[in-house]
Amino acid sequence: MLTILGFAMIATFLVLIMMKKMSPIAALVLIPALFCVLVGKGAHLGDYVIDGVSSLAPTAAMLMFAIVYFGVMIDVGLFDPIVRAILKFCKADPMRIVVGTALLAAIVSLDGDGSTTFMITVSAMYPLYKRLKMSLVVMTGVAAMANGVMNTLPWGGPTARAATALKVDATDIFVPMIPALAVGLVAVVVLAYVLGLRERRRVGTLSLDGALVREPEPESETVLVGAGAAGVSGASGASGVSGAGAARGAAGGSGGVSGGESDDDFKGLDPNRPTLRPKLYWFNALLTVALLTAMIMELLPIPVLFLIGAALALTVNFPHIPDQKARIAAHADNVLNVSGMVFAAAVFTGVLTGTGMVDHMANWLVDTIPDGMGPQMGLVTGLLSLPLTYFMSNDGFYFGVLPVLAEAGQAHGVSTLEIARASIVGQPLHMSSPLVPAVYVLVGMAKVEFGDHTRFVVKWAVLTSLVILAAGILFGII
Repeated sequence: MLTILGFAMIATFLVLIMMKKMSPIAALVLIPALFCVLVGKGAHLGDYVIDGVSSLAPTAAMLMFAIVYFGVMIDVGLFDPIVRAILKFCKADPMRIVVGTALLAAIVSLDGDGSTTFMITVSAMYPLYKRLKMSLVVMTGVAAMANGVMNTLPWGGPTARAATALKVDATDIFVPMIPALAVGLVAVVVLAYVLGLRERRRVGTLSLDGALVREPEPESETVLVGAGAAGVSGASGASGVSGAGAARGAAGGSGGVSGGESDDDFKGLDPNRPTLRPKLYWFNALLTVALLTAMIMELLPIPVLFLIGAALALTVNFPHIPDQKARIAAHADNVLNVSGMVFAAAVFTGVLTGTGMVDHMANWLVDTIPDGMGPQMGLVTGLLSLPLTYFMSNDGFYFGVLPVLAEAGQAHGVSTLEIARASIVGQPLHMSSPLVPAVYVLVGMAKVEFGDHTRFVVKWAVLTSLVILAAGILFGII
């Protein structure tokens, strides 16, 4: 019964947000609360929610201070060279822009943090998509898939979890998988190329000068010159830029343009914004490198690192208290949206775990594996990793389900390492799971509805995961 209710809860949540009948925050809170009552454990709802909030509180804190830190770095001009390089490559060609999105997301993903990747990628690419009227879900989908492939790095999380759960070396899991993961990354770039061609056919190709010609916007829309992290108003996120978040921050709260795009908005980051700190560029660059290095080396918990980093960035770049308050206020919109979504997701995960639904769902899936598939447990694990890492947290899958799959594989002569390698192939899909906090950074900064993102990305992410699995089997890795 818990198995059926667990799948029903997830299906109800996905259907409601994809049909836009409920907002993600409302659905993440109300749907699990309803199903908690249906399973007869309504009296324990408070305990489940507190447990879920406690488990995700460090993540919420990390996201809050990471948004402030990277928002300040965007304001002061740290990423302007990246933006200029991407723009130089992309020009005004939709195909190049989508491919550039995939490449930028993959490169930035080397730090192992999805939130960082999405903040930088959206900040750099959003103005191009907006100015050329390209689909924003293409941007979020491609970025999520590229980050999902790179999320398999040993310091990214899933590989380390698999190694810990099965008591093997993370290097023995990751290094042999490099050829298959490389094929997956190529698949993302090829997919970006195809989607880019489709966007080129839809919106056409402009010269750079042509792209900068102002065009009238609907009177209800107001554009503020500023960072690419600008928000997009409207239900679908397809049009209209709001003055919230990093846009107002990068512009210093000035220079509003009504009824049209500015040249600087197309360029991504206003080169004349008052928040620029060119004399502190190398300090900010070294601080960011030091922060990411400390994060990879796990010198301190990630939330603590970003808290310290944000405090240093604000103090050095904006020594006057009013300026610091202005920077924090400029990014408060993004902080509130993302942290609110994380705590709402804590209700979902708390109920799913606390009621035992997630355990029953996992056991049911394992029990349905036919005995004849035993020698193919690598393939089975790879296939199961797609839905399980989408509907479960990585912790739940790697520490709860993977050991059971590994034990079943060993009984049929399949090595633990093969099972571990197969378990990471579902990460391109996992990165768009409603249980992944970083995805709310992605859709929040792009102002894309989560349901629109899900409807677009799932099929392509599944295809990418299957390509990695097929390559792993072909190369004899799995």
